[in-house]
Amino acid sequence: MNQTRLFSQVRNLEIQSVRLLESLVAGQYRSVFKGPGLEFAEVREYAEGDDPRHIDWNVSSRHGSLYTKTFREERELTLFLVVDLSSSVFSPRGAPLLHESVEMLCALFSFAAIRTNDRVGACFFSDRIERWVPPAKGRSHALSLVRDLLSIEPAGTGSNLALALRTTGESLKRRGIVVVLSDFKTETATAEFMALSRRHDVIGIRLVSLDDVEFPQGATFEMRDPESGVIQTGYGRSGTFRRAYREFWALRRKTWFQDMRSARVSPLEINTDDDPVVRIIHFFERRRQRAGGR
Repeated sequence: MNQTRLFSQVRNLEIQSVRLLESLVAGQYRSVFKGPGLEFAEVREYAEGDDPRHIDWNVSSRHGSLYTKTFREERELTLFLVVDLSSSVFSPRGAPLLHESVEMLCALFSFAAIRTNDRVGACFFSDRIERWVPPAKGRSHALSLVRDLLSIEPAGTGSNLALALRTTGESLKRRGIVVVLSDFKTETATAEFMALSRRHDVIGIRLVSLDDVEFPQGATFEMRDPESGVIQTGYGRSGTFRRAYREFWALRRKTWFQDMRSARVSPLEINTDDDPVVRIIHFFERRRQRAGGR
């Protein structure tokens, strides 16, 4: 990609993201996520009402009376993006608007993180790990992350979500927020999601092309899977074929939501005709309302 064009795209995404943050998301970013966790603060004498699970028995035995550990909320969040670069998302033969949604969402999350002085990182994957961006702070780091996304040319065509989730889980040592951006046209990797959600607040964002909802009515034509290369004939004039197509994707959608919830992952679906930012805002609001009801 031409460097001037790349710089222009990165700058445009930053401007759009900052404006959206200021008008819609500012001040709400942290509140919609589960707490990053607790870190040890100090040991003090045990008092009535303290949680007995936090008694420090080693210190208590030395002093002859009960002492308890105290904790404080970690001040720093780590936001980590797991981004699908498989051909069904990023290939010219894939859905043309999916990658645009991915780019905007990555920019929005990245600049939201640095606005609150949090760390942000990413794992870009296809059927392999294409690039790993360690979490760090600062505007220059966020710009570099977005630039990586815009400029990368994936070596793989398929999608190994399980590998990306395992790699992320093994690499992130501190509790954080993991946002997975994918069309999920692969195995759901429920076991890997469950392992990741035990430690992190995980959000799965499913990006959907309109072609994955309704088969276009019209002439018969060949459909080529951009990942596998398999070609199948689509019968646009057949009501039976279009109904079966619609029911197939409706079942995939229902199953995906069930799999995410069973793995304790917060699911969000965004269609290519949606405004991805509006969908994120509504998602934030629902999470905040649920948190307030606890």
